[in-house]
Amino acid sequence: MIPIEEVETKFGTIAISKNPATGSLIYKVGGRQQGEADSNGTSLAYYIHAIFGLLSQAKSDTILMIGGAGCTLGTMLSRAERKATIVDVNKPSFAIARQYFGLPESVICHAAEGENFLRGDAGRYDAIVVDAFHGDFIPANLKTPEFFGAVRDCLAPDGAVFVNVLVQNDFDHCADRLAKSMRTVWPDVRVLDTAGLRDRNAIVMAGQVSQLREPELLLQPEVMRKRSKMNWDGCDSAPGNLRDGNLSVEIGNGFETAVNHAIRL
Repeated sequence: MIPIEEVETKFGTIAISKNPATGSLIYKVGGRQQGEADSNGTSLAYYIHAIFGLLSQAKSDTILMIGGAGCTLGTMLSRAERKATIVDVNKPSFAIARQYFGLPESVICHAAEGENFLRGDAGRYDAIVVDAFHGDFIPANLKTPEFFGAVRDCLAPDGAVFVNVLVQNDFDHCADRLAKSMRTVWPDVRVLDTAGLRDRNAIVMAGQVSQLREPELLLQPEVMRKRSKMNWDGCDSAPGNLRDGNLSVEIGNGFETAVNHAIRL
């Protein structure tokens, strides 16, 4: 990897590097990769494409993102003419996102802690995306029924919330524990996940989500247009089945999702 820039912050060093093979830019904080995108700011992370697809299905026009890092989802939403607002505790990340990951100046950014922002004058949104981590873990206060009550208060009546979760293996029930917490606020909670894979992302969603189906790739990254096949890091762990957030019921038919669909072209 080619080092591009490092920025010291109170939450760790933000390091930007370039993959010489693909031209993609990589965003790391404290040595942990938190994003990768092509030169247009389109993410190479499968779960970002999955969330983008779910937001498109839900016809969400106004979206609040809690947790930004490289803000690639915000860049993609802006290109799709959706109005994104981003909240992140690490203020320097916004300038990095604008410089390297194509985040437009028109995207409103707030340097704040997510729950505190919601309990202030946050406004109302069609969807709220929670993608916030301290290291490999979601902050404890962003997993409680009280937090999700604040999320509900900032959602439109037909809105939905989407939470990115890191799952180590099939014995890791963190996504289902989060779904249980969300079920205290919403009756309809679903999980997008793929069993049998290690170190994967799952998406827990609630609100008006009963009609959502497994997402497809909507914005093809530049590196995929240059090559017929692409072996992305983590692509094998793409979320693939929608199920109820109750540990048991399979809803989906195992449709190929964002990146799984794309790499098999």
